[in-house]
Amino acid sequence: MSGLAGLWGPAAGDEVLLAQVAPMLQALQQRGRGRSGFASDSAAGLVLGHCRAAGDAPLQPLGSACGRYLVCLDGRLYNREPLQAWIGDVPRMASDAALLLQAIGRWGVERTVQAIEGAFALVVWDRQARALWLARDPVGERPLYYGWHAGHFRFGSELKALQASPAFDPAIDQDALSLLLRHDYVPAPHTIYRGIHKLVAGALLRVDLADMAAGGSDEAAQGGRLYWCPRQALRAALDDRPDEVPTLEAATDQLEEVLQRAIGSRMHSPLACGAFLSGGTDSSLVVAMMQAQAAVPIEAWTVGFDDPGHDESEWASQVARHLGVNHHLHRIDALQARDLLAQLPQVWCEPFADSSQVPTLLASQLLGARKPVALTGDGGDELFFGHPSYGRALRNARLCGGLPEWVRSLARQGGRHLDAERARLGGWRALLAEVSADDVEGHYLQRVSRWRDPARVVRGAREPATVFGQRDLAMPAEARIQLLDFRMDLAEGILVKVDRAAMACGVETRSPLLDMEVVRLAWRLPQHLKYHDGEHKRILKHLLARYLPEPLVYRPKRGFGPPMASWLAGPLRDWAEALLDPRLLREQGCFDAPRVRALWEAFLRGERKWHTHLWNVLMFQAWHVHWHGARSLRPAHVPLPDVRAA
Repeated sequence: MSGLAGLWGPAAGDEVLLAQVAPMLQALQQRGRGRSGFASDSAAGLVLGHCRAAGDAPLQPLGSACGRYLVCLDGRLYNREPLQAWIGDVPRMASDAALLLQAIGRWGVERTVQAIEGAFALVVWDRQARALWLARDPVGERPLYYGWHAGHFRFGSELKALQASPAFDPAIDQDALSLLLRHDYVPAPHTIYRGIHKLVAGALLRVDLADMAAGGSDEAAQGGRLYWCPRQALRAALDDRPDEVPTLEAATDQLEEVLQRAIGSRMHSPLACGAFLSGGTDSSLVVAMMQAQAAVPIEAWTVGFDDPGHDESEWASQVARHLGVNHHLHRIDALQARDLLAQLPQVWCEPFADSSQVPTLLASQLLGARKPVALTGDGGDELFFGHPSYGRALRNARLCGGLPEWVRSLARQGGRHLDAERARLGGWRALLAEVSADDVEGHYLQRVSRWRDPARVVRGAREPATVFGQRDLAMPAEARIQLLDFRMDLAEGILVKVDRAAMACGVETRSPLLDMEVVRLAWRLPQHLKYHDGEHKRILKHLLARYLPEPLVYRPKRGFGPPMASWLAGPLRDWAEALLDPRLLREQGCFDAPRVRALWEAFLRGERKWHTHLWNVLMFQAWHVHWHGARSLRPAHVPLPDVRAA
């Protein structure tokens, strides 16, 4: 567990620089309870800060022996052995940050970032070139925020590091807010604040004196420059498929071998590692393979719901009993969810609205009381064709693609005059929306959108373009859908949900299914090994059947979502009513208040599908009240870090 923060601005003394970075580090203490350190270049006006959980690793930032580089690393490297072999003359017990520093000293920043594999965000200061480098892992397991404000370039592992500065008060980005309403998250490079950005997964950003003088650059506004392009990597994997199609059994053998290595590199000691166990294919497989590598029972945590229609905890219990793991089960109800609501805006310091954040936070609290590390099953759906919505989008694209163009053109013209949100209720409006979609990306966007026309409810908004607008017609349609999910919902939604919840509870999460060797193998597999005759994640289930009896493997998929409709109509109603108060909505000025109120009242009348629309509005409202409505109540003084590192 660790976090990083820093700023670059006018030249200042060390004490001044420390006073500026101290509140940023303090805001990130949940990511690194235990020790904090800083290093500065006062002549350049730059300071780096780092916090990490107590342990044997040396305090960061680390400086190179030649004095040229300063390095901060948030995260972990998983290809240490090949790195050590390539670099040579590196102690086997060197920390990840020390290994990274050695590589940079030998190869430079760009080549090093392309060589390392892991879950990381990193910052490198090059004293000689007067350049600052920011980088993020290819999948997006660790976050990194940055932007120019009040004469400084500021950066940190979470938005709250930037928010900690008394001078930080940028405007809400209404365009980004429209993205939140569509996707339940604000995707990189955007953030909820105008002029503040997130580094895109797999991207590298270089900031130099010219950028500082200009107050930004096009590359910075775009979230950096990709050093690892998932589109190119996927296309290369498709081209690299063997001429001889592997059998299911042979491919499963290969996947098992690769996944065993990924789990082993992340588990280290089973005494320190727990796991999240939902009872679904992905988490069950990770837990089963963890237990196969452990000499003692591992510990796994499950959160279920008091609503049988949303509860998978009995499946998780059966999996745990069969594997012999030490299972911890807790069922959450609406009253306990209500108690957690006050924590959400602090944990997700940028508005976030995947409602499974509530049980994820509870699971993290329970696990964090006993273990510092948790393995997850994240990535299985996106890599192995696990979402039923993939098949629906492909089917609808195929059916609509056979219609005459004049029919689709009429549908598009008619759709411009209709309330797009009503299509969520089915009927002829839903049919018109499907016929209007241009291609498989458009059909999949219909499946995953909360608000289908969010700019109509966000005042003054123009919804920014995302990867949904990019096309690569040379790739199969099923690959294009999975690429969208890999770059959007996985990187910007699921991994954000898990990282923030776990870090807030002192837990470092590791996702073996997102190991780059697993990713490359999954992309090379023929489609029929992932989806065949209506069976999703075919090869994963075939592998899981080596560890579990078939009745625990082959069963209907159910998500990890809480019964939010009944919760909002019941015990959470007063909380929601206060946040959707017409006067509050008008004072904030972000939403079209009558539209939001009309939706809330329709929901209360029994149109239950509106709870998905309302939850992301509520999450923004709760965030806005926490971070802006009570801004004057935040402490004016933050203690300085008690440990310094040169």
